[in-house]
Amino acid sequence: MKKLGFGCMRLPMNGEEVNYEEFSKMIKYYLDNGFNYFDTAHGYIRGLSEKAIKDCLTSKYDRNLYTLTNKLTDSYFNSSDDIIPFFKSQLELCGVSYFDYYLMHAQNRDNYLKFKRCNAYEICNKLKEEGYIKHLGISFHDTSDILDMILTEHPEIEFVQIQFNYLDYDSDTIESKKCYDVCRRHNKQILIMEPVKGGKLVNLPKDADDIIKELNGGSNASYAIRFAASFEGVFMVLSGMSNMEQMEDNVSYMKDFVPLNDKEFEALAKIRKIITGEKLIGCTGCEYCLEGCPKHILIPNLFKCLNQHKRSHDWTVDDYYKYSTRDSKASDCIKCGKCERICPQHLKIRELLEEVSKTFEV
Repeated sequence: MKKLGFGCMRLPMNGEEVNYEEFSKMIKYYLDNGFNYFDTAHGYIRGLSEKAIKDCLTSKYDRNLYTLTNKLTDSYFNSSDDIIPFFKSQLELCGVSYFDYYLMHAQNRDNYLKFKRCNAYEICNKLKEEGYIKHLGISFHDTSDILDMILTEHPEIEFVQIQFNYLDYDSDTIESKKCYDVCRRHNKQILIMEPVKGGKLVNLPKDADDIIKELNGGSNASYAIRFAASFEGVFMVLSGMSNMEQMEDNVSYMKDFVPLNDKEFEALAKIRKIITGEKLIGCTGCEYCLEGCPKHILIPNLFKCLNQHKRSHDWTVDDYYKYSTRDSKASDCIKCGKCERICPQHLKIRELLEEVSKTFEV
């Protein structure tokens, strides 16, 4: 398989609905260029991602033309008895009789205990034996020692999906490089998510952008995705493409993939220092935090406002902040902590919302 995967968490939208016309064009272009890996989960786009995949992909193309990945997310089961009915509902929603890849979703030190208590690994391994799952793996959001523990306890896991990009490469919280090394020690295939960190490595500050322009051509996204794909053991890099322009750009450099050279690696290391110095909030806009927020605060939107203000000192973002807080403001946070427990970036969201409030609600 070619190394570019179609992540279906950030699909083209018409308001609150998936833009089927655009999504269908993107699928055709992607398949016509020799790519075939699609990744979804039940919670993506409030459940619309699976439905869009059925309506635009699986109902229109032969099953052998695409590879489909889905996930078991802890918020959709409370006991062992819930898992198989949920899994079968995913098959039906996606319009397939099996998944090529199936992941224990967003594993960390806390929810792993729930997966163990509910025998999730054992149940999904049985589904694999029965042919409903071709390859069983995990996606992971925690420190490398926890990943090492999980892979030691479950040697049957075939692959691991980790967050890996040149900004988080040596991060003390994400531990991209350390998690990569654990996967290599356990001889697991590696899937990459967030290679452009939710667009942060596309929308670079000017001095970082200038470094990219001095290279041999290519978009900001191209260097971020090629960085992730350049490491041994990586068999797929997911890109959450939301329009045809992004699709065409990604396909242009991943169709005949060339790993980064030393000059390009050095340039990205310089950019990492520049971005780290900005001290922006490392939110990727995944929106996991929204699901359990009792006050319905649009946390990613508010963090985007603060980052934009920090980078440009542009007070016109006040209007965007007001638009994003029509239902609830940052100061409405009751500090329950549900958002922090599910945040893949391990952000101190409650403290950051206080900073947002002090900046925009004075």
